[in-house]
Amino acid sequence: MHDSHTACMNHALRLLTGLLAIVLPVSGLATPACAQEKVLRAVMHADVRVIDPIWTTQTIANIHGMLVYDTLFGNDARQQPQPQMVGRYDISADRLTYSFTLRDGLKFSDGSAVTTRDVIASLRRWGAKDGVGIRLMSFVDRMEAVDDKTFRMVLKSPYGMVLESLGKTNSSVAAIMREQEALTDPQQQVKDSIGSGPFMFAKDQWVPGSKAVYLKNPHHVPRPGNEPASSFAGSKFAGVDRVELLWISDPQTAMSALVAGEIDFFEAPSIDFLPMLEKARGVKLLKTGDLDSTVGLIRLNHLHPPFDNPKARQAMYHLVNQEDFLRAVVGNPAYYTVCHGLLTCGAPFANEGGSAMLKDYNPKKALQLLKEAGYKGEPITVLQATDHVTITPATQVLIQAMREAGINVDAQAMDWGSVVSRRTKREPPAQGGWHIFITGTSGVGSSNPVLHTWIGAACDKGLFGWPCDARIEELRNAFAVAETDSERKRIATELQARAIEQVVYIPIGQWTVPLAYRSDRLEGIVPNTGLAVLWNIRKK
Repeated sequence: MHDSHTACMNHALRLLTGLLAIVLPVSGLATPACAQEKVLRAVMHADVRVIDPIWTTQTIANIHGMLVYDTLFGNDARQQPQPQMVGRYDISADRLTYSFTLRDGLKFSDGSAVTTRDVIASLRRWGAKDGVGIRLMSFVDRMEAVDDKTFRMVLKSPYGMVLESLGKTNSSVAAIMREQEALTDPQQQVKDSIGSGPFMFAKDQWVPGSKAVYLKNPHHVPRPGNEPASSFAGSKFAGVDRVELLWISDPQTAMSALVAGEIDFFEAPSIDFLPMLEKARGVKLLKTGDLDSTVGLIRLNHLHPPFDNPKARQAMYHLVNQEDFLRAVVGNPAYYTVCHGLLTCGAPFANEGGSAMLKDYNPKKALQLLKEAGYKGEPITVLQATDHVTITPATQVLIQAMREAGINVDAQAMDWGSVVSRRTKREPPAQGGWHIFITGTSGVGSSNPVLHTWIGAACDKGLFGWPCDARIEELRNAFAVAETDSERKRIATELQARAIEQVVYIPIGQWTVPLAYRSDRLEGIVPNTGLAVLWNIRKK
């Protein structure tokens, strides 16, 4: 079996190399060894470089993670938490004690049983790294195993987002690992990726910069088949024997490969190619949800001058005309939304709190306010991703706007994987740190103030950039325990105004790019806004 997989890998690699020059005919992919198994070949928005979905918020790492791992709960398309690994659960009348019992027969891909030791260790690691997990754990008094299948989570005070947090569907999901990996320092990456999800990671076939391979997990125990799949909820199964995540950096080549039938699934086609894909025989476009799938944001480093000064951070608002960014990233107004807020426009808690600060585009004013905040022309280090379909053009727009305003820009060009690594560094920019980077996050996650990690300001426990503001965190806690929608809306408005004042990040708009796939080959795709999932897809 491994010999046939190796033959398939070598053959596909030779084909992938050829694709960079010319798209090969569909028949070129099939060899006798490969023809015996059903293979899903997908081109994603980025290359798999990190295999630890807890260590990073990087979307591609979490796509990898959700192929390999499972979660206790999964939020469905309505953002309602549904049991996944959990078979039954109980919440005490005082809402302080949650008892969870795992489903029967759960195993990791190495054949070992999933126990509450694995679960508790995984939740502790996630709860020490992810913003949503950190918030949840601040309410937790203790987690204790009753036996190998049942454990209790005892809270200090009631918290209304326990299950939603465990089932989050955007970045840094609460993946359940083996205890031996889960005991890894959350600031360090796990070295092995072994879970109980539908697939297992073929680490020996991983070629960073080219492809990542996943094989059907023979030990996966799906939920009953009568539970329809909905976002992260419902029954999950491996619909193919093998998934290959191919990395083709040139979008034209990737689009041509889909049209020619060399690949089956294209996660993020360029908007410019959508008219061609709509007309291509055997190809279908699929919108992944009702909300825009991506929220773009500029992150400033609050630790070092000049952006340790809130006035300097606020000055940067005046450099951003969202239309400039959205035209560069998406181009077609049918697929983007100008949004002068930090909670996803179109979602229930979107509001106008503090938004006036985001609407005053004035580059001259930006430089003036920076100088008033103490800026004396020192270089501002911008991490410039060179190979990301949306972040690369957005960063180019920002750098141009900064230079035109008279700001001294030190643009550090690197691939997106290197940006992901460097943004974790807290050293001053001159010592390998940074001032600014651009990223994107899920429109679904950003619709809820508690699940929206980037709106947090948890100081050294927060995400890269490390905003620090006790009032923001108090308001997020208040939102989680509010009992009525009207109260939550009031809190969301105050929270957004405070977060904009403190400049937790600068929004550059939101957009949706439909995924494209070979409808003549694939069926069963589960739409999920923000984080593509590849379970349940079958080859016809």
